[in-house]
Amino acid sequence: MLAGGLTANARLGLDVGTMATGLAAAALVTKPVRDRLARLIPIDPDSPVDALALVLAVILLGTQITSVVFTNVLASDQSQAPLSPGDLVLQELPFLILGLAGVGIFMRRNAAATLVRLGVVVPSWWQVPLALAAAGLFVGFGNGMDVLNHTVSPQVAHQVDVTTQHVFGALGGPIGIAALALAPGICEEILFRGALQPRIGIVPTALLFTSIHTQYGFSLDLLAVFVLAIGLGVVRKYTNTTTSSLCHTTYNLLGGIGLSGAALGVGAGVDLILVALSAFGIWSSRRRRTASPVSTR
Repeated sequence: MLAGGLTANARLGLDVGTMATGLAAAALVTKPVRDRLARLIPIDPDSPVDALALVLAVILLGTQITSVVFTNVLASDQSQAPLSPGDLVLQELPFLILGLAGVGIFMRRNAAATLVRLGVVVPSWWQVPLALAAAGLFVGFGNGMDVLNHTVSPQVAHQVDVTTQHVFGALGGPIGIAALALAPGICEEILFRGALQPRIGIVPTALLFTSIHTQYGFSLDLLAVFVLAIGLGVVRKYTNTTTSSLCHTTYNLLGGIGLSGAALGVGAGVDLILVALSAFGIWSSRRRRTASPVSTR
């Protein structure tokens, strides 16, 4: 399916990239390799669960990078039928299932312990405006990168626009926008920021997250996704997965609505207020933690 219409060099690259991915994944089966890797990322080299996660992660990353570099993924996406809200939910559910199963729900953990391991907890009051503020900043960054992409490589940017419109064009109604916001915002965060990031770190998780967004092809928009994934990882590290999920959901919601004109100015003003609220919340939270207890004697 991938090799149709490729040149001889591209076909060779696809073959070599696929074989290299297989060899890298096979290497992770050996414990000495995992022992060395454990010095870089917080995995348990003796855990079969961590070993399987690493192998699957390498297969996903390697095959995705190979397809983006050596095949025309934008043309492939355009040949598929547009996504309906139901299609999008079914497309995202495997991420949720992998995240829950990966941390051992109903095998090593009950439901409550699973949620704690995934970082799905009730957020502090200031983490809500933090998530919303970060989402607004991410939207501004994403829009800026999109403008830069149209300036630097207009032909590629046009192809990305056509592909994005084709794939997500049927999600313009309220139900479609809600699905576009909630399904990835929940399912992808459970797997990537909830299950994987505490084990393999922010940057490897961001690379994996970026690799599933092939609809952007090999463009600056894909680089923007990686930077946004780093941002979501930082939010998750210093708060929890609930907050990063709220941030991701809000980002997708704002992208689906498409702010422009006066609404964009109002949104920027609201974002400044949210930044101030979250900054106050962080300051007051740290102040309470560092305050010495008052003696009653």
